[in-house]
Amino acid sequence: MRKWLLLACSILLTLPVVTKAVNQDSLWLYENYTKKEVYIPMRDGVKLFTSIYLPKNKSEKHPILMTRTPYSCAPYGENVYKAWYRNHYMNYLKEGYIMVTQDVRGTWMSEGKFVNVRPFNPNKGKKDIDEASDTYDTIDWMVKNLDGNNGNVGVFGISYPGFYSSMAALSNHPALKAVSPQAPVTDWFMGDDFHHNGAFLISDAFSFYTGFDHPHPKPTTVGPKGISYYTRDNYKYYLETGALPNFSKIIGDSVTFWQDMYNHPTYDSWWQARNIRNFLTNIKPAVLVVGGVFDAEDCFGAWNTYQAIETKSPATNNRIVMGPWYHGQWASNDGTHLGNVKFGSNTSTYYANNIEIPFFNYYLKGKGTPPAIAEATIFFTGENQWKELPKWPPANMEPTPIYLQENSKLSFNKPTTSNSFAEYVSDPAKPVPYTSDVHFSRTINYMTDDQRFAARRPDVAVFESEVLDNDVTLAGPIVADLIASTSTTDADFIVKVIDVFPNDFKYEEDAPSEHRRVPSATYPMGGYQMLVRGEVMRGKFRNSFEKPEAFIPDQPSEVKFTMPDVAHTFKKGHRIMIQVQSSWFPLVDRNPQQFLDIYKATDKDFIKANIRIYHDASYPSSVILPISKN
Repeated sequence: MRKWLLLACSILLTLPVVTKAVNQDSLWLYENYTKKEVYIPMRDGVKLFTSIYLPKNKSEKHPILMTRTPYSCAPYGENVYKAWYRNHYMNYLKEGYIMVTQDVRGTWMSEGKFVNVRPFNPNKGKKDIDEASDTYDTIDWMVKNLDGNNGNVGVFGISYPGFYSSMAALSNHPALKAVSPQAPVTDWFMGDDFHHNGAFLISDAFSFYTGFDHPHPKPTTVGPKGISYYTRDNYKYYLETGALPNFSKIIGDSVTFWQDMYNHPTYDSWWQARNIRNFLTNIKPAVLVVGGVFDAEDCFGAWNTYQAIETKSPATNNRIVMGPWYHGQWASNDGTHLGNVKFGSNTSTYYANNIEIPFFNYYLKGKGTPPAIAEATIFFTGENQWKELPKWPPANMEPTPIYLQENSKLSFNKPTTSNSFAEYVSDPAKPVPYTSDVHFSRTINYMTDDQRFAARRPDVAVFESEVLDNDVTLAGPIVADLIASTSTTDADFIVKVIDVFPNDFKYEEDAPSEHRRVPSATYPMGGYQMLVRGEVMRGKFRNSFEKPEAFIPDQPSEVKFTMPDVAHTFKKGHRIMIQVQSSWFPLVDRNPQQFLDIYKATDKDFIKANIRIYHDASYPSSVILPISKN
């Protein structure tokens, strides 16, 4: 899991300044702002550590912009300033914002007990708390105690702080005027971070909890040490560590949430209470949901938080922005590319200057006219264009099945053959890797990676269209609708939608290679198989996430599931490819391919499975594409 990257970035913000431009901004910050560190009391008596940057300019009133985080509001000490100038956040200080960061309850320097994705309590008593009440109490204290504030508060945050931003929207404090949940943690069983459709994302979960949520008896500025790995090859490490109980032994028994995940292997009431979508009603502030189409952690969270607010709180001023970004890339200074795929412009700078900053300036400062932010501002890769849409998915989107065919073909025509299927052996001892290179930390580039390495494996079924005569634009959720069988009682199904570039394709300027073994080379983009969207479905949940069902060996069964939305144009001259496989390692934990509680599986429980993907007139498998019609 990549959330620790955000913490690492915050630590980097405190490093010595090395350039003249940064020195100037650093000096400006010290000259124009005063830093205060305070403990803000909550309704139950717990005090939360809060870092506050106050403008020295007293000629006007100032809005408050806050982030609540479990990743530390470092650097600690009133004489040590955060390097806000590393990204567009410096604009808020130039605009005179009071900038606030708070360690959430039970983390770092704050008191109390930390609870992961603490459930929202809609029926709180006077002393009952949740993250919404902690936000309310913090806002209430700030507007009453911070000199020079104008009584308007905004909350924003990326990833886990995005979850706290969604919770802030539920606080209903009258001073809270604008909220921006960005890549918000939303549902850790269905689609964010640790599970997708019930399948456990072992590498993200394990790497995260070896260095997070370790208990400490009192407030601290020192984080957990983590563990030592005997190899920097994560495929090797996760394969040799083996079954999930082996990972639990390494984590130990002090991380409560790790034990909870193992004890709740289905989508039961415990998980459903932690699905914030269930509670996003009656939201008063303006909301700007932000996310990355290629966000490996919380792409699901951004799309689904927006849709939940649209459904449950229709009167809310709710907008969504989705760019071609990895996790948090919009808050970087470079939104020009991801991996080997170029976007044609600096999309991050465009977002900051044209959407986020005007959004907060209007609602917190009353600056300018109401920002002309469309209902949905979406960047479409392939054609590399921003589109401002009055609705998402667009009104002209038509779900259109593209059918798997014999001889590895793909067509919009329904198959007419009989007794036709693709077949492969899924071997847990040799799972399909999710990317081609050898590395330690899960990559951010795999969301657009070249899939030629997978297409060459015998345990990956490949289906490819003819060369496209016209552009095909996808705008919305993809639905995989497979008819499949397994020789065992369970299996995973990974479906990948891929854009196959022409053999002579080149960017106007060659993209720098992201291939680790040849960092100075130009990557061969001719024939590139760009991953547009990939998703996993744990087969036993195909009919119910609450009540899993075994497969009847060798009997065809429908495996239908929704993949996160996409915004991509397959250009004329390209091809559409679908790949189907039953492992995606170590991104997703290995399925023993037997109907059992995988969290309790032993190393001896993993067996081979013979998988068939049917594509004939009786059993037509398809992928339903959200095609935008002109």
